Amino acid sequence: MSSSASSTGELTHFDAQGQAHMVDVGAKASTHRVAVARGRITLLPATLALVQSGTAKKGDVLGIARLAGIMGAKKTSDLIPLCHPIALTRVAVEFEVDAAANAIVCTATAECAGQTGVEMEALTAVQVALLTVYDMCKAVDRGMTISDVRLLEKKGGKSGHWVAQE
Repeated sequence: MSSSASSTGELTHFDAQGQAHMVDVGAKASTHRVAVARGRITLLPATLALVQSGTAKKGDVLGIARLAGIMGAKKTSDLIPLCHPIALTRVAVEFEVDAAANAIVCTATAECAGQTGVEMEALTAVQVALLTVYDMCKAVDRGMTISDVRLLEKKGGKSGHWVAQE
């Protein structure tokens, strides 16, 4: 199934006339929902060393990026026009340094008990966290690259459990 289509192969954010609309989730069962997303930022070796040492001019880069990612997940419906506001029960943002690739990998997990999934919240958390790393390090490295942002897994709801193929 395509990531932008329903189980019937139709885009869900358009009505029969092709007009954009918010999907009605009122009749859907409330279930425990989880989504995990991941992305990476590639930096110069010296920039990565600054982040790892905690000596970046603006402070604890990954600590601040973690908070930014969590805040981003909470604000997803303000950023994505047709997203439902969701009462998140948990958002976790984690970082892993890939020294061989001069990169930082960010993984975000979003959870709720609700009628619609949390994929957009997990993806937004990753993007905002990585953008925060960029913002905090841009004075020394404007060539950083954010890449490979994708959904890894989602659980709950009518469509059940989905895991990305590597």
